[in-house]
Amino acid sequence: MMVKFAGRWVGACLLAGMVSTGAFAKGAPHPAALAPRPPMGWNSWDAYGLGITESDFRANVDVLATKLKPFGWNHAVIDEGWFLKNPQDRPTPDKLVYVLDANGRYIPDPDRFPSALRGGRNIGFAAIGAAVHARGLKFGIHIVRGIPRESVARNLPVASSGFRAVDVADTSDACPWDPTNWGVKDNAAGQAWYDSLIAQYAGWGVDYLKVDCIADHPYKPAEIAMIHRAIAKVGRPIILSLSPGPTALALARDVAAKAQLWRISDDIWDVWSNPQSWPHGIVEQFDRVAAWAPFTRPGAWPDADMLPFGMLGPTPGWGDPRQTRLTRDEQRTVMTLWAMARSPLILGANLTKLDSDTLALLTNRTVLDIDQYGSKQHEVARDGAVIAWTSTGRRGERYLALFNTANDAATVRQSYARYGLTGRYRTRNVWENANLGQRDAVDASLPAHGALLLELSR
Repeated sequence: MMVKFAGRWVGACLLAGMVSTGAFAKGAPHPAALAPRPPMGWNSWDAYGLGITESDFRANVDVLATKLKPFGWNHAVIDEGWFLKNPQDRPTPDKLVYVLDANGRYIPDPDRFPSALRGGRNIGFAAIGAAVHARGLKFGIHIVRGIPRESVARNLPVASSGFRAVDVADTSDACPWDPTNWGVKDNAAGQAWYDSLIAQYAGWGVDYLKVDCIADHPYKPAEIAMIHRAIAKVGRPIILSLSPGPTALALARDVAAKAQLWRISDDIWDVWSNPQSWPHGIVEQFDRVAAWAPFTRPGAWPDADMLPFGMLGPTPGWGDPRQTRLTRDEQRTVMTLWAMARSPLILGANLTKLDSDTLALLTNRTVLDIDQYGSKQHEVARDGAVIAWTSTGRRGERYLALFNTANDAATVRQSYARYGLTGRYRTRNVWENANLGQRDAVDASLPAHGALLLELSR
């Protein structure tokens, strides 16, 4: 397979080798140890947007622990806005009220997260982190890169240093779509700032840190490096996730050396296709995941974004509250493509309203096994609107996925050899759990926007 890298077409195996030789910061946990497999879990954004509360979060964690954890879903992530007293005023940024500690760092709003207050002191997410860990899960939070503008206006001191906020802030560098922070200078003060943040998060028990406005529009390599160094210093194994996308393919080696996952597209929502530039539709992901497939390895996971399944509400990060607009076939396509590509699997549904169909979609053990343990995954053919992928299972079985990207049903009659699979195989339809006997060819009808996933064994 050939992919485009730095403006030229090169072999995928060569690219993968280039990425795997990237150096890691001295003292940092090796990324393979931090994320040996694609992370799986739940994030609050698709259902709660900026409005997540402690009661909401704990209710979702309860469902995650009881219904999904047995299948490997083990991260619980509070997304953006947990430090805002009035997140409903986000459209008018001048009205926003932030909660900060004495060192200028955001802390949870105690009106929304009551456990943050203990003995009259804000202890942050320490209690929530401990509660998540007690359920056998991992705890994560979202931040936007940089330093709070309010901290700079008040010139607050940076913890454990002689610097103050004005020494840290680059007031010429603002996130173009977020009004909360200034950028951070690439100097000792900037490093001290990120050291103070990561030390705070480690004290809260954070296992997973999603940093936004840093992987693309704009790409901020200096801040990524400072965060990476701060994680190495603190000694706690914290997975670093970079957003938003699309991360440039030419940056694969750089991001893989400092983060464990990075977004390969801008936000994905429950739309099959979208003529607008945002959000991205599902069908646009096929080209992206194919280009990024050579870069997957333990500790380095190109991220196709969250799974917008189930109930998206009561306050979704985009649009009105709703049951996902993706059809059942489209949801199977998303789940199959993400698994074949070995993308992280981060669910956006309101878990307190988890329905039986969505639960079944998320708990197909074979599909999850492909995502977590597959190898040699890549796109192998395109026949009109039908796209084919193969992957090898951990016991040597082969998987063949066929995707119909057309708006009408498609019939596929092809020899397995068309997909690089010679001979006859015992064949099983994975989603239907139906044994199809010994076969050497596909003869199937694929619904519009649907997927067929076959397990092939000798």
